[in-house]
Amino acid sequence: MPAYTEGNLSQNFMQELLGYPSKLAHIPGGQISFREAGQDRKDAIPLVLLHGIGSGAASWSKQLDSVGQARRVVAWDAPGYGESTPVKPCVPVAADYAEVLFAWLETIEIDRCVMVGHSLGAIIAGGFALAHGSNLAGLLLLSPARGYGNASAEVRDGKRNGRLEMLRTLGPEGLARERSSNMLSSAASDEARLFVHWNMSKVVPEGYEQATHLLANADLAADISRFRGRIAVAVGAEDTITPASACEPVARAAGVALQIVPQAGHAGYIELPGVYSNLIETFCRTCESW
Repeated sequence: MPAYTEGNLSQNFMQELLGYPSKLAHIPGGQISFREAGQDRKDAIPLVLLHGIGSGAASWSKQLDSVGQARRVVAWDAPGYGESTPVKPCVPVAADYAEVLFAWLETIEIDRCVMVGHSLGAIIAGGFALAHGSNLAGLLLLSPARGYGNASAEVRDGKRNGRLEMLRTLGPEGLARERSSNMLSSAASDEARLFVHWNMSKVVPEGYEQATHLLANADLAADISRFRGRIAVAVGAEDTITPASACEPVARAAGVALQIVPQAGHAGYIELPGVYSNLIETFCRTCESW
């Protein structure tokens, strides 16, 4: 896989990424790094974007550029990612991330929002919905990871230990080399593949390890079943990491029909940014009129 450089990515893409530089918000006990667009747009409900286990705030650059034309959009680096302070527990649960998320949103003055969680980000969003549902105008889960909280101890341990061993053996760059191609459909562009690889190569081992424990401990379907707000669940038709069969129980727990996005892999918002930006903006407008 070639390196992610200005030379092998489009000028337009680089301008988008550099146009939304990382910022820092100081919260009690630490800080959160994030990227932001549309901060002067006060007439629409804000949008909050939560990335998955092998990614970061930069992965949402296309959505920052497009959806940010209509509303304020913020994308965080989850605790332990980018320059964000890790959560305190070595073996965290969704509530630990949810409280950091709440503190960050308070700091950047977002009282109520539409929240989008991708993959592991959906688990964090589910934890937030459970604890702070009144702060959500709507919740959109993209290719949600369910977690293994209701699985047997043997399954939980196996999933957790396998990921941790891979990280310790390969490191972030090796992890990206081995796993980044699984994030996209076979039709994804070279640019999308390079970008996914770059994002994954930037993970911080401590943050990834904590997120791996979160994945092992979580039960998204149980959390979502208790949320009474507006919710939607979507998955790419070509997603092999959280396929439709794995996302269906989450949609069922939420009481909604699972939306299938044609020709999209797990990181569909990167390989088909226009399709996913339209999906997100349409959901935001629905939430505003609900």
